[in-house]
Amino acid sequence: MYSKTEATQLRQAFWTTLGQYMQPVPSADGGPVNWMNYKTGLKHVYFRLHADNRYATVSIEITHPDEGLRELFFEQFREMRPMLEEATGEAWTWEPAAINESGQPLARIYCELRPANLFSRDDWPRLIPFFKPRLLALDEFWSTGQYAFDELR
Repeated sequence: MYSKTEATQLRQAFWTTLGQYMQPVPSADGGPVNWMNYKTGLKHVYFRLHADNRYATVSIEITHPDEGLRELFFEQFREMRPMLEEATGEAWTWEPAAINESGQPLARIYCELRPANLFSRDDWPRLIPFFKPRLLALDEFWSTGQYAFDELR
């Protein structure tokens, strides 16, 4: 068990390490990108990375406050599912209605690694290769897929 301070330091060290590892990697379009704070350019659509003491996830989260619009965005992603699966090389979990840790409703599409423990440095060599190819695949997918959302902007 870690103290709150130790947990915060480990969490910060991991995300800093991953950010430094990803920093020299250009986006699919060839430009620089902040991988740890990826900008989709679409309000209420986020690419999220999560890790704790049980699991890690890479996800697309749709957090639009309007349920109907959230469903519309999710359906647009569903139409692009073959394109996403081609880019990632795997099937992800599709969850049209979920609640985040803040109690906010959302829709999400995610890939999970279990077990995984961010607080164990011994797990970092498993976590980084879990996150990197999926981030790159999401970026590749989004480099062309984002245009399907032009009418929803």
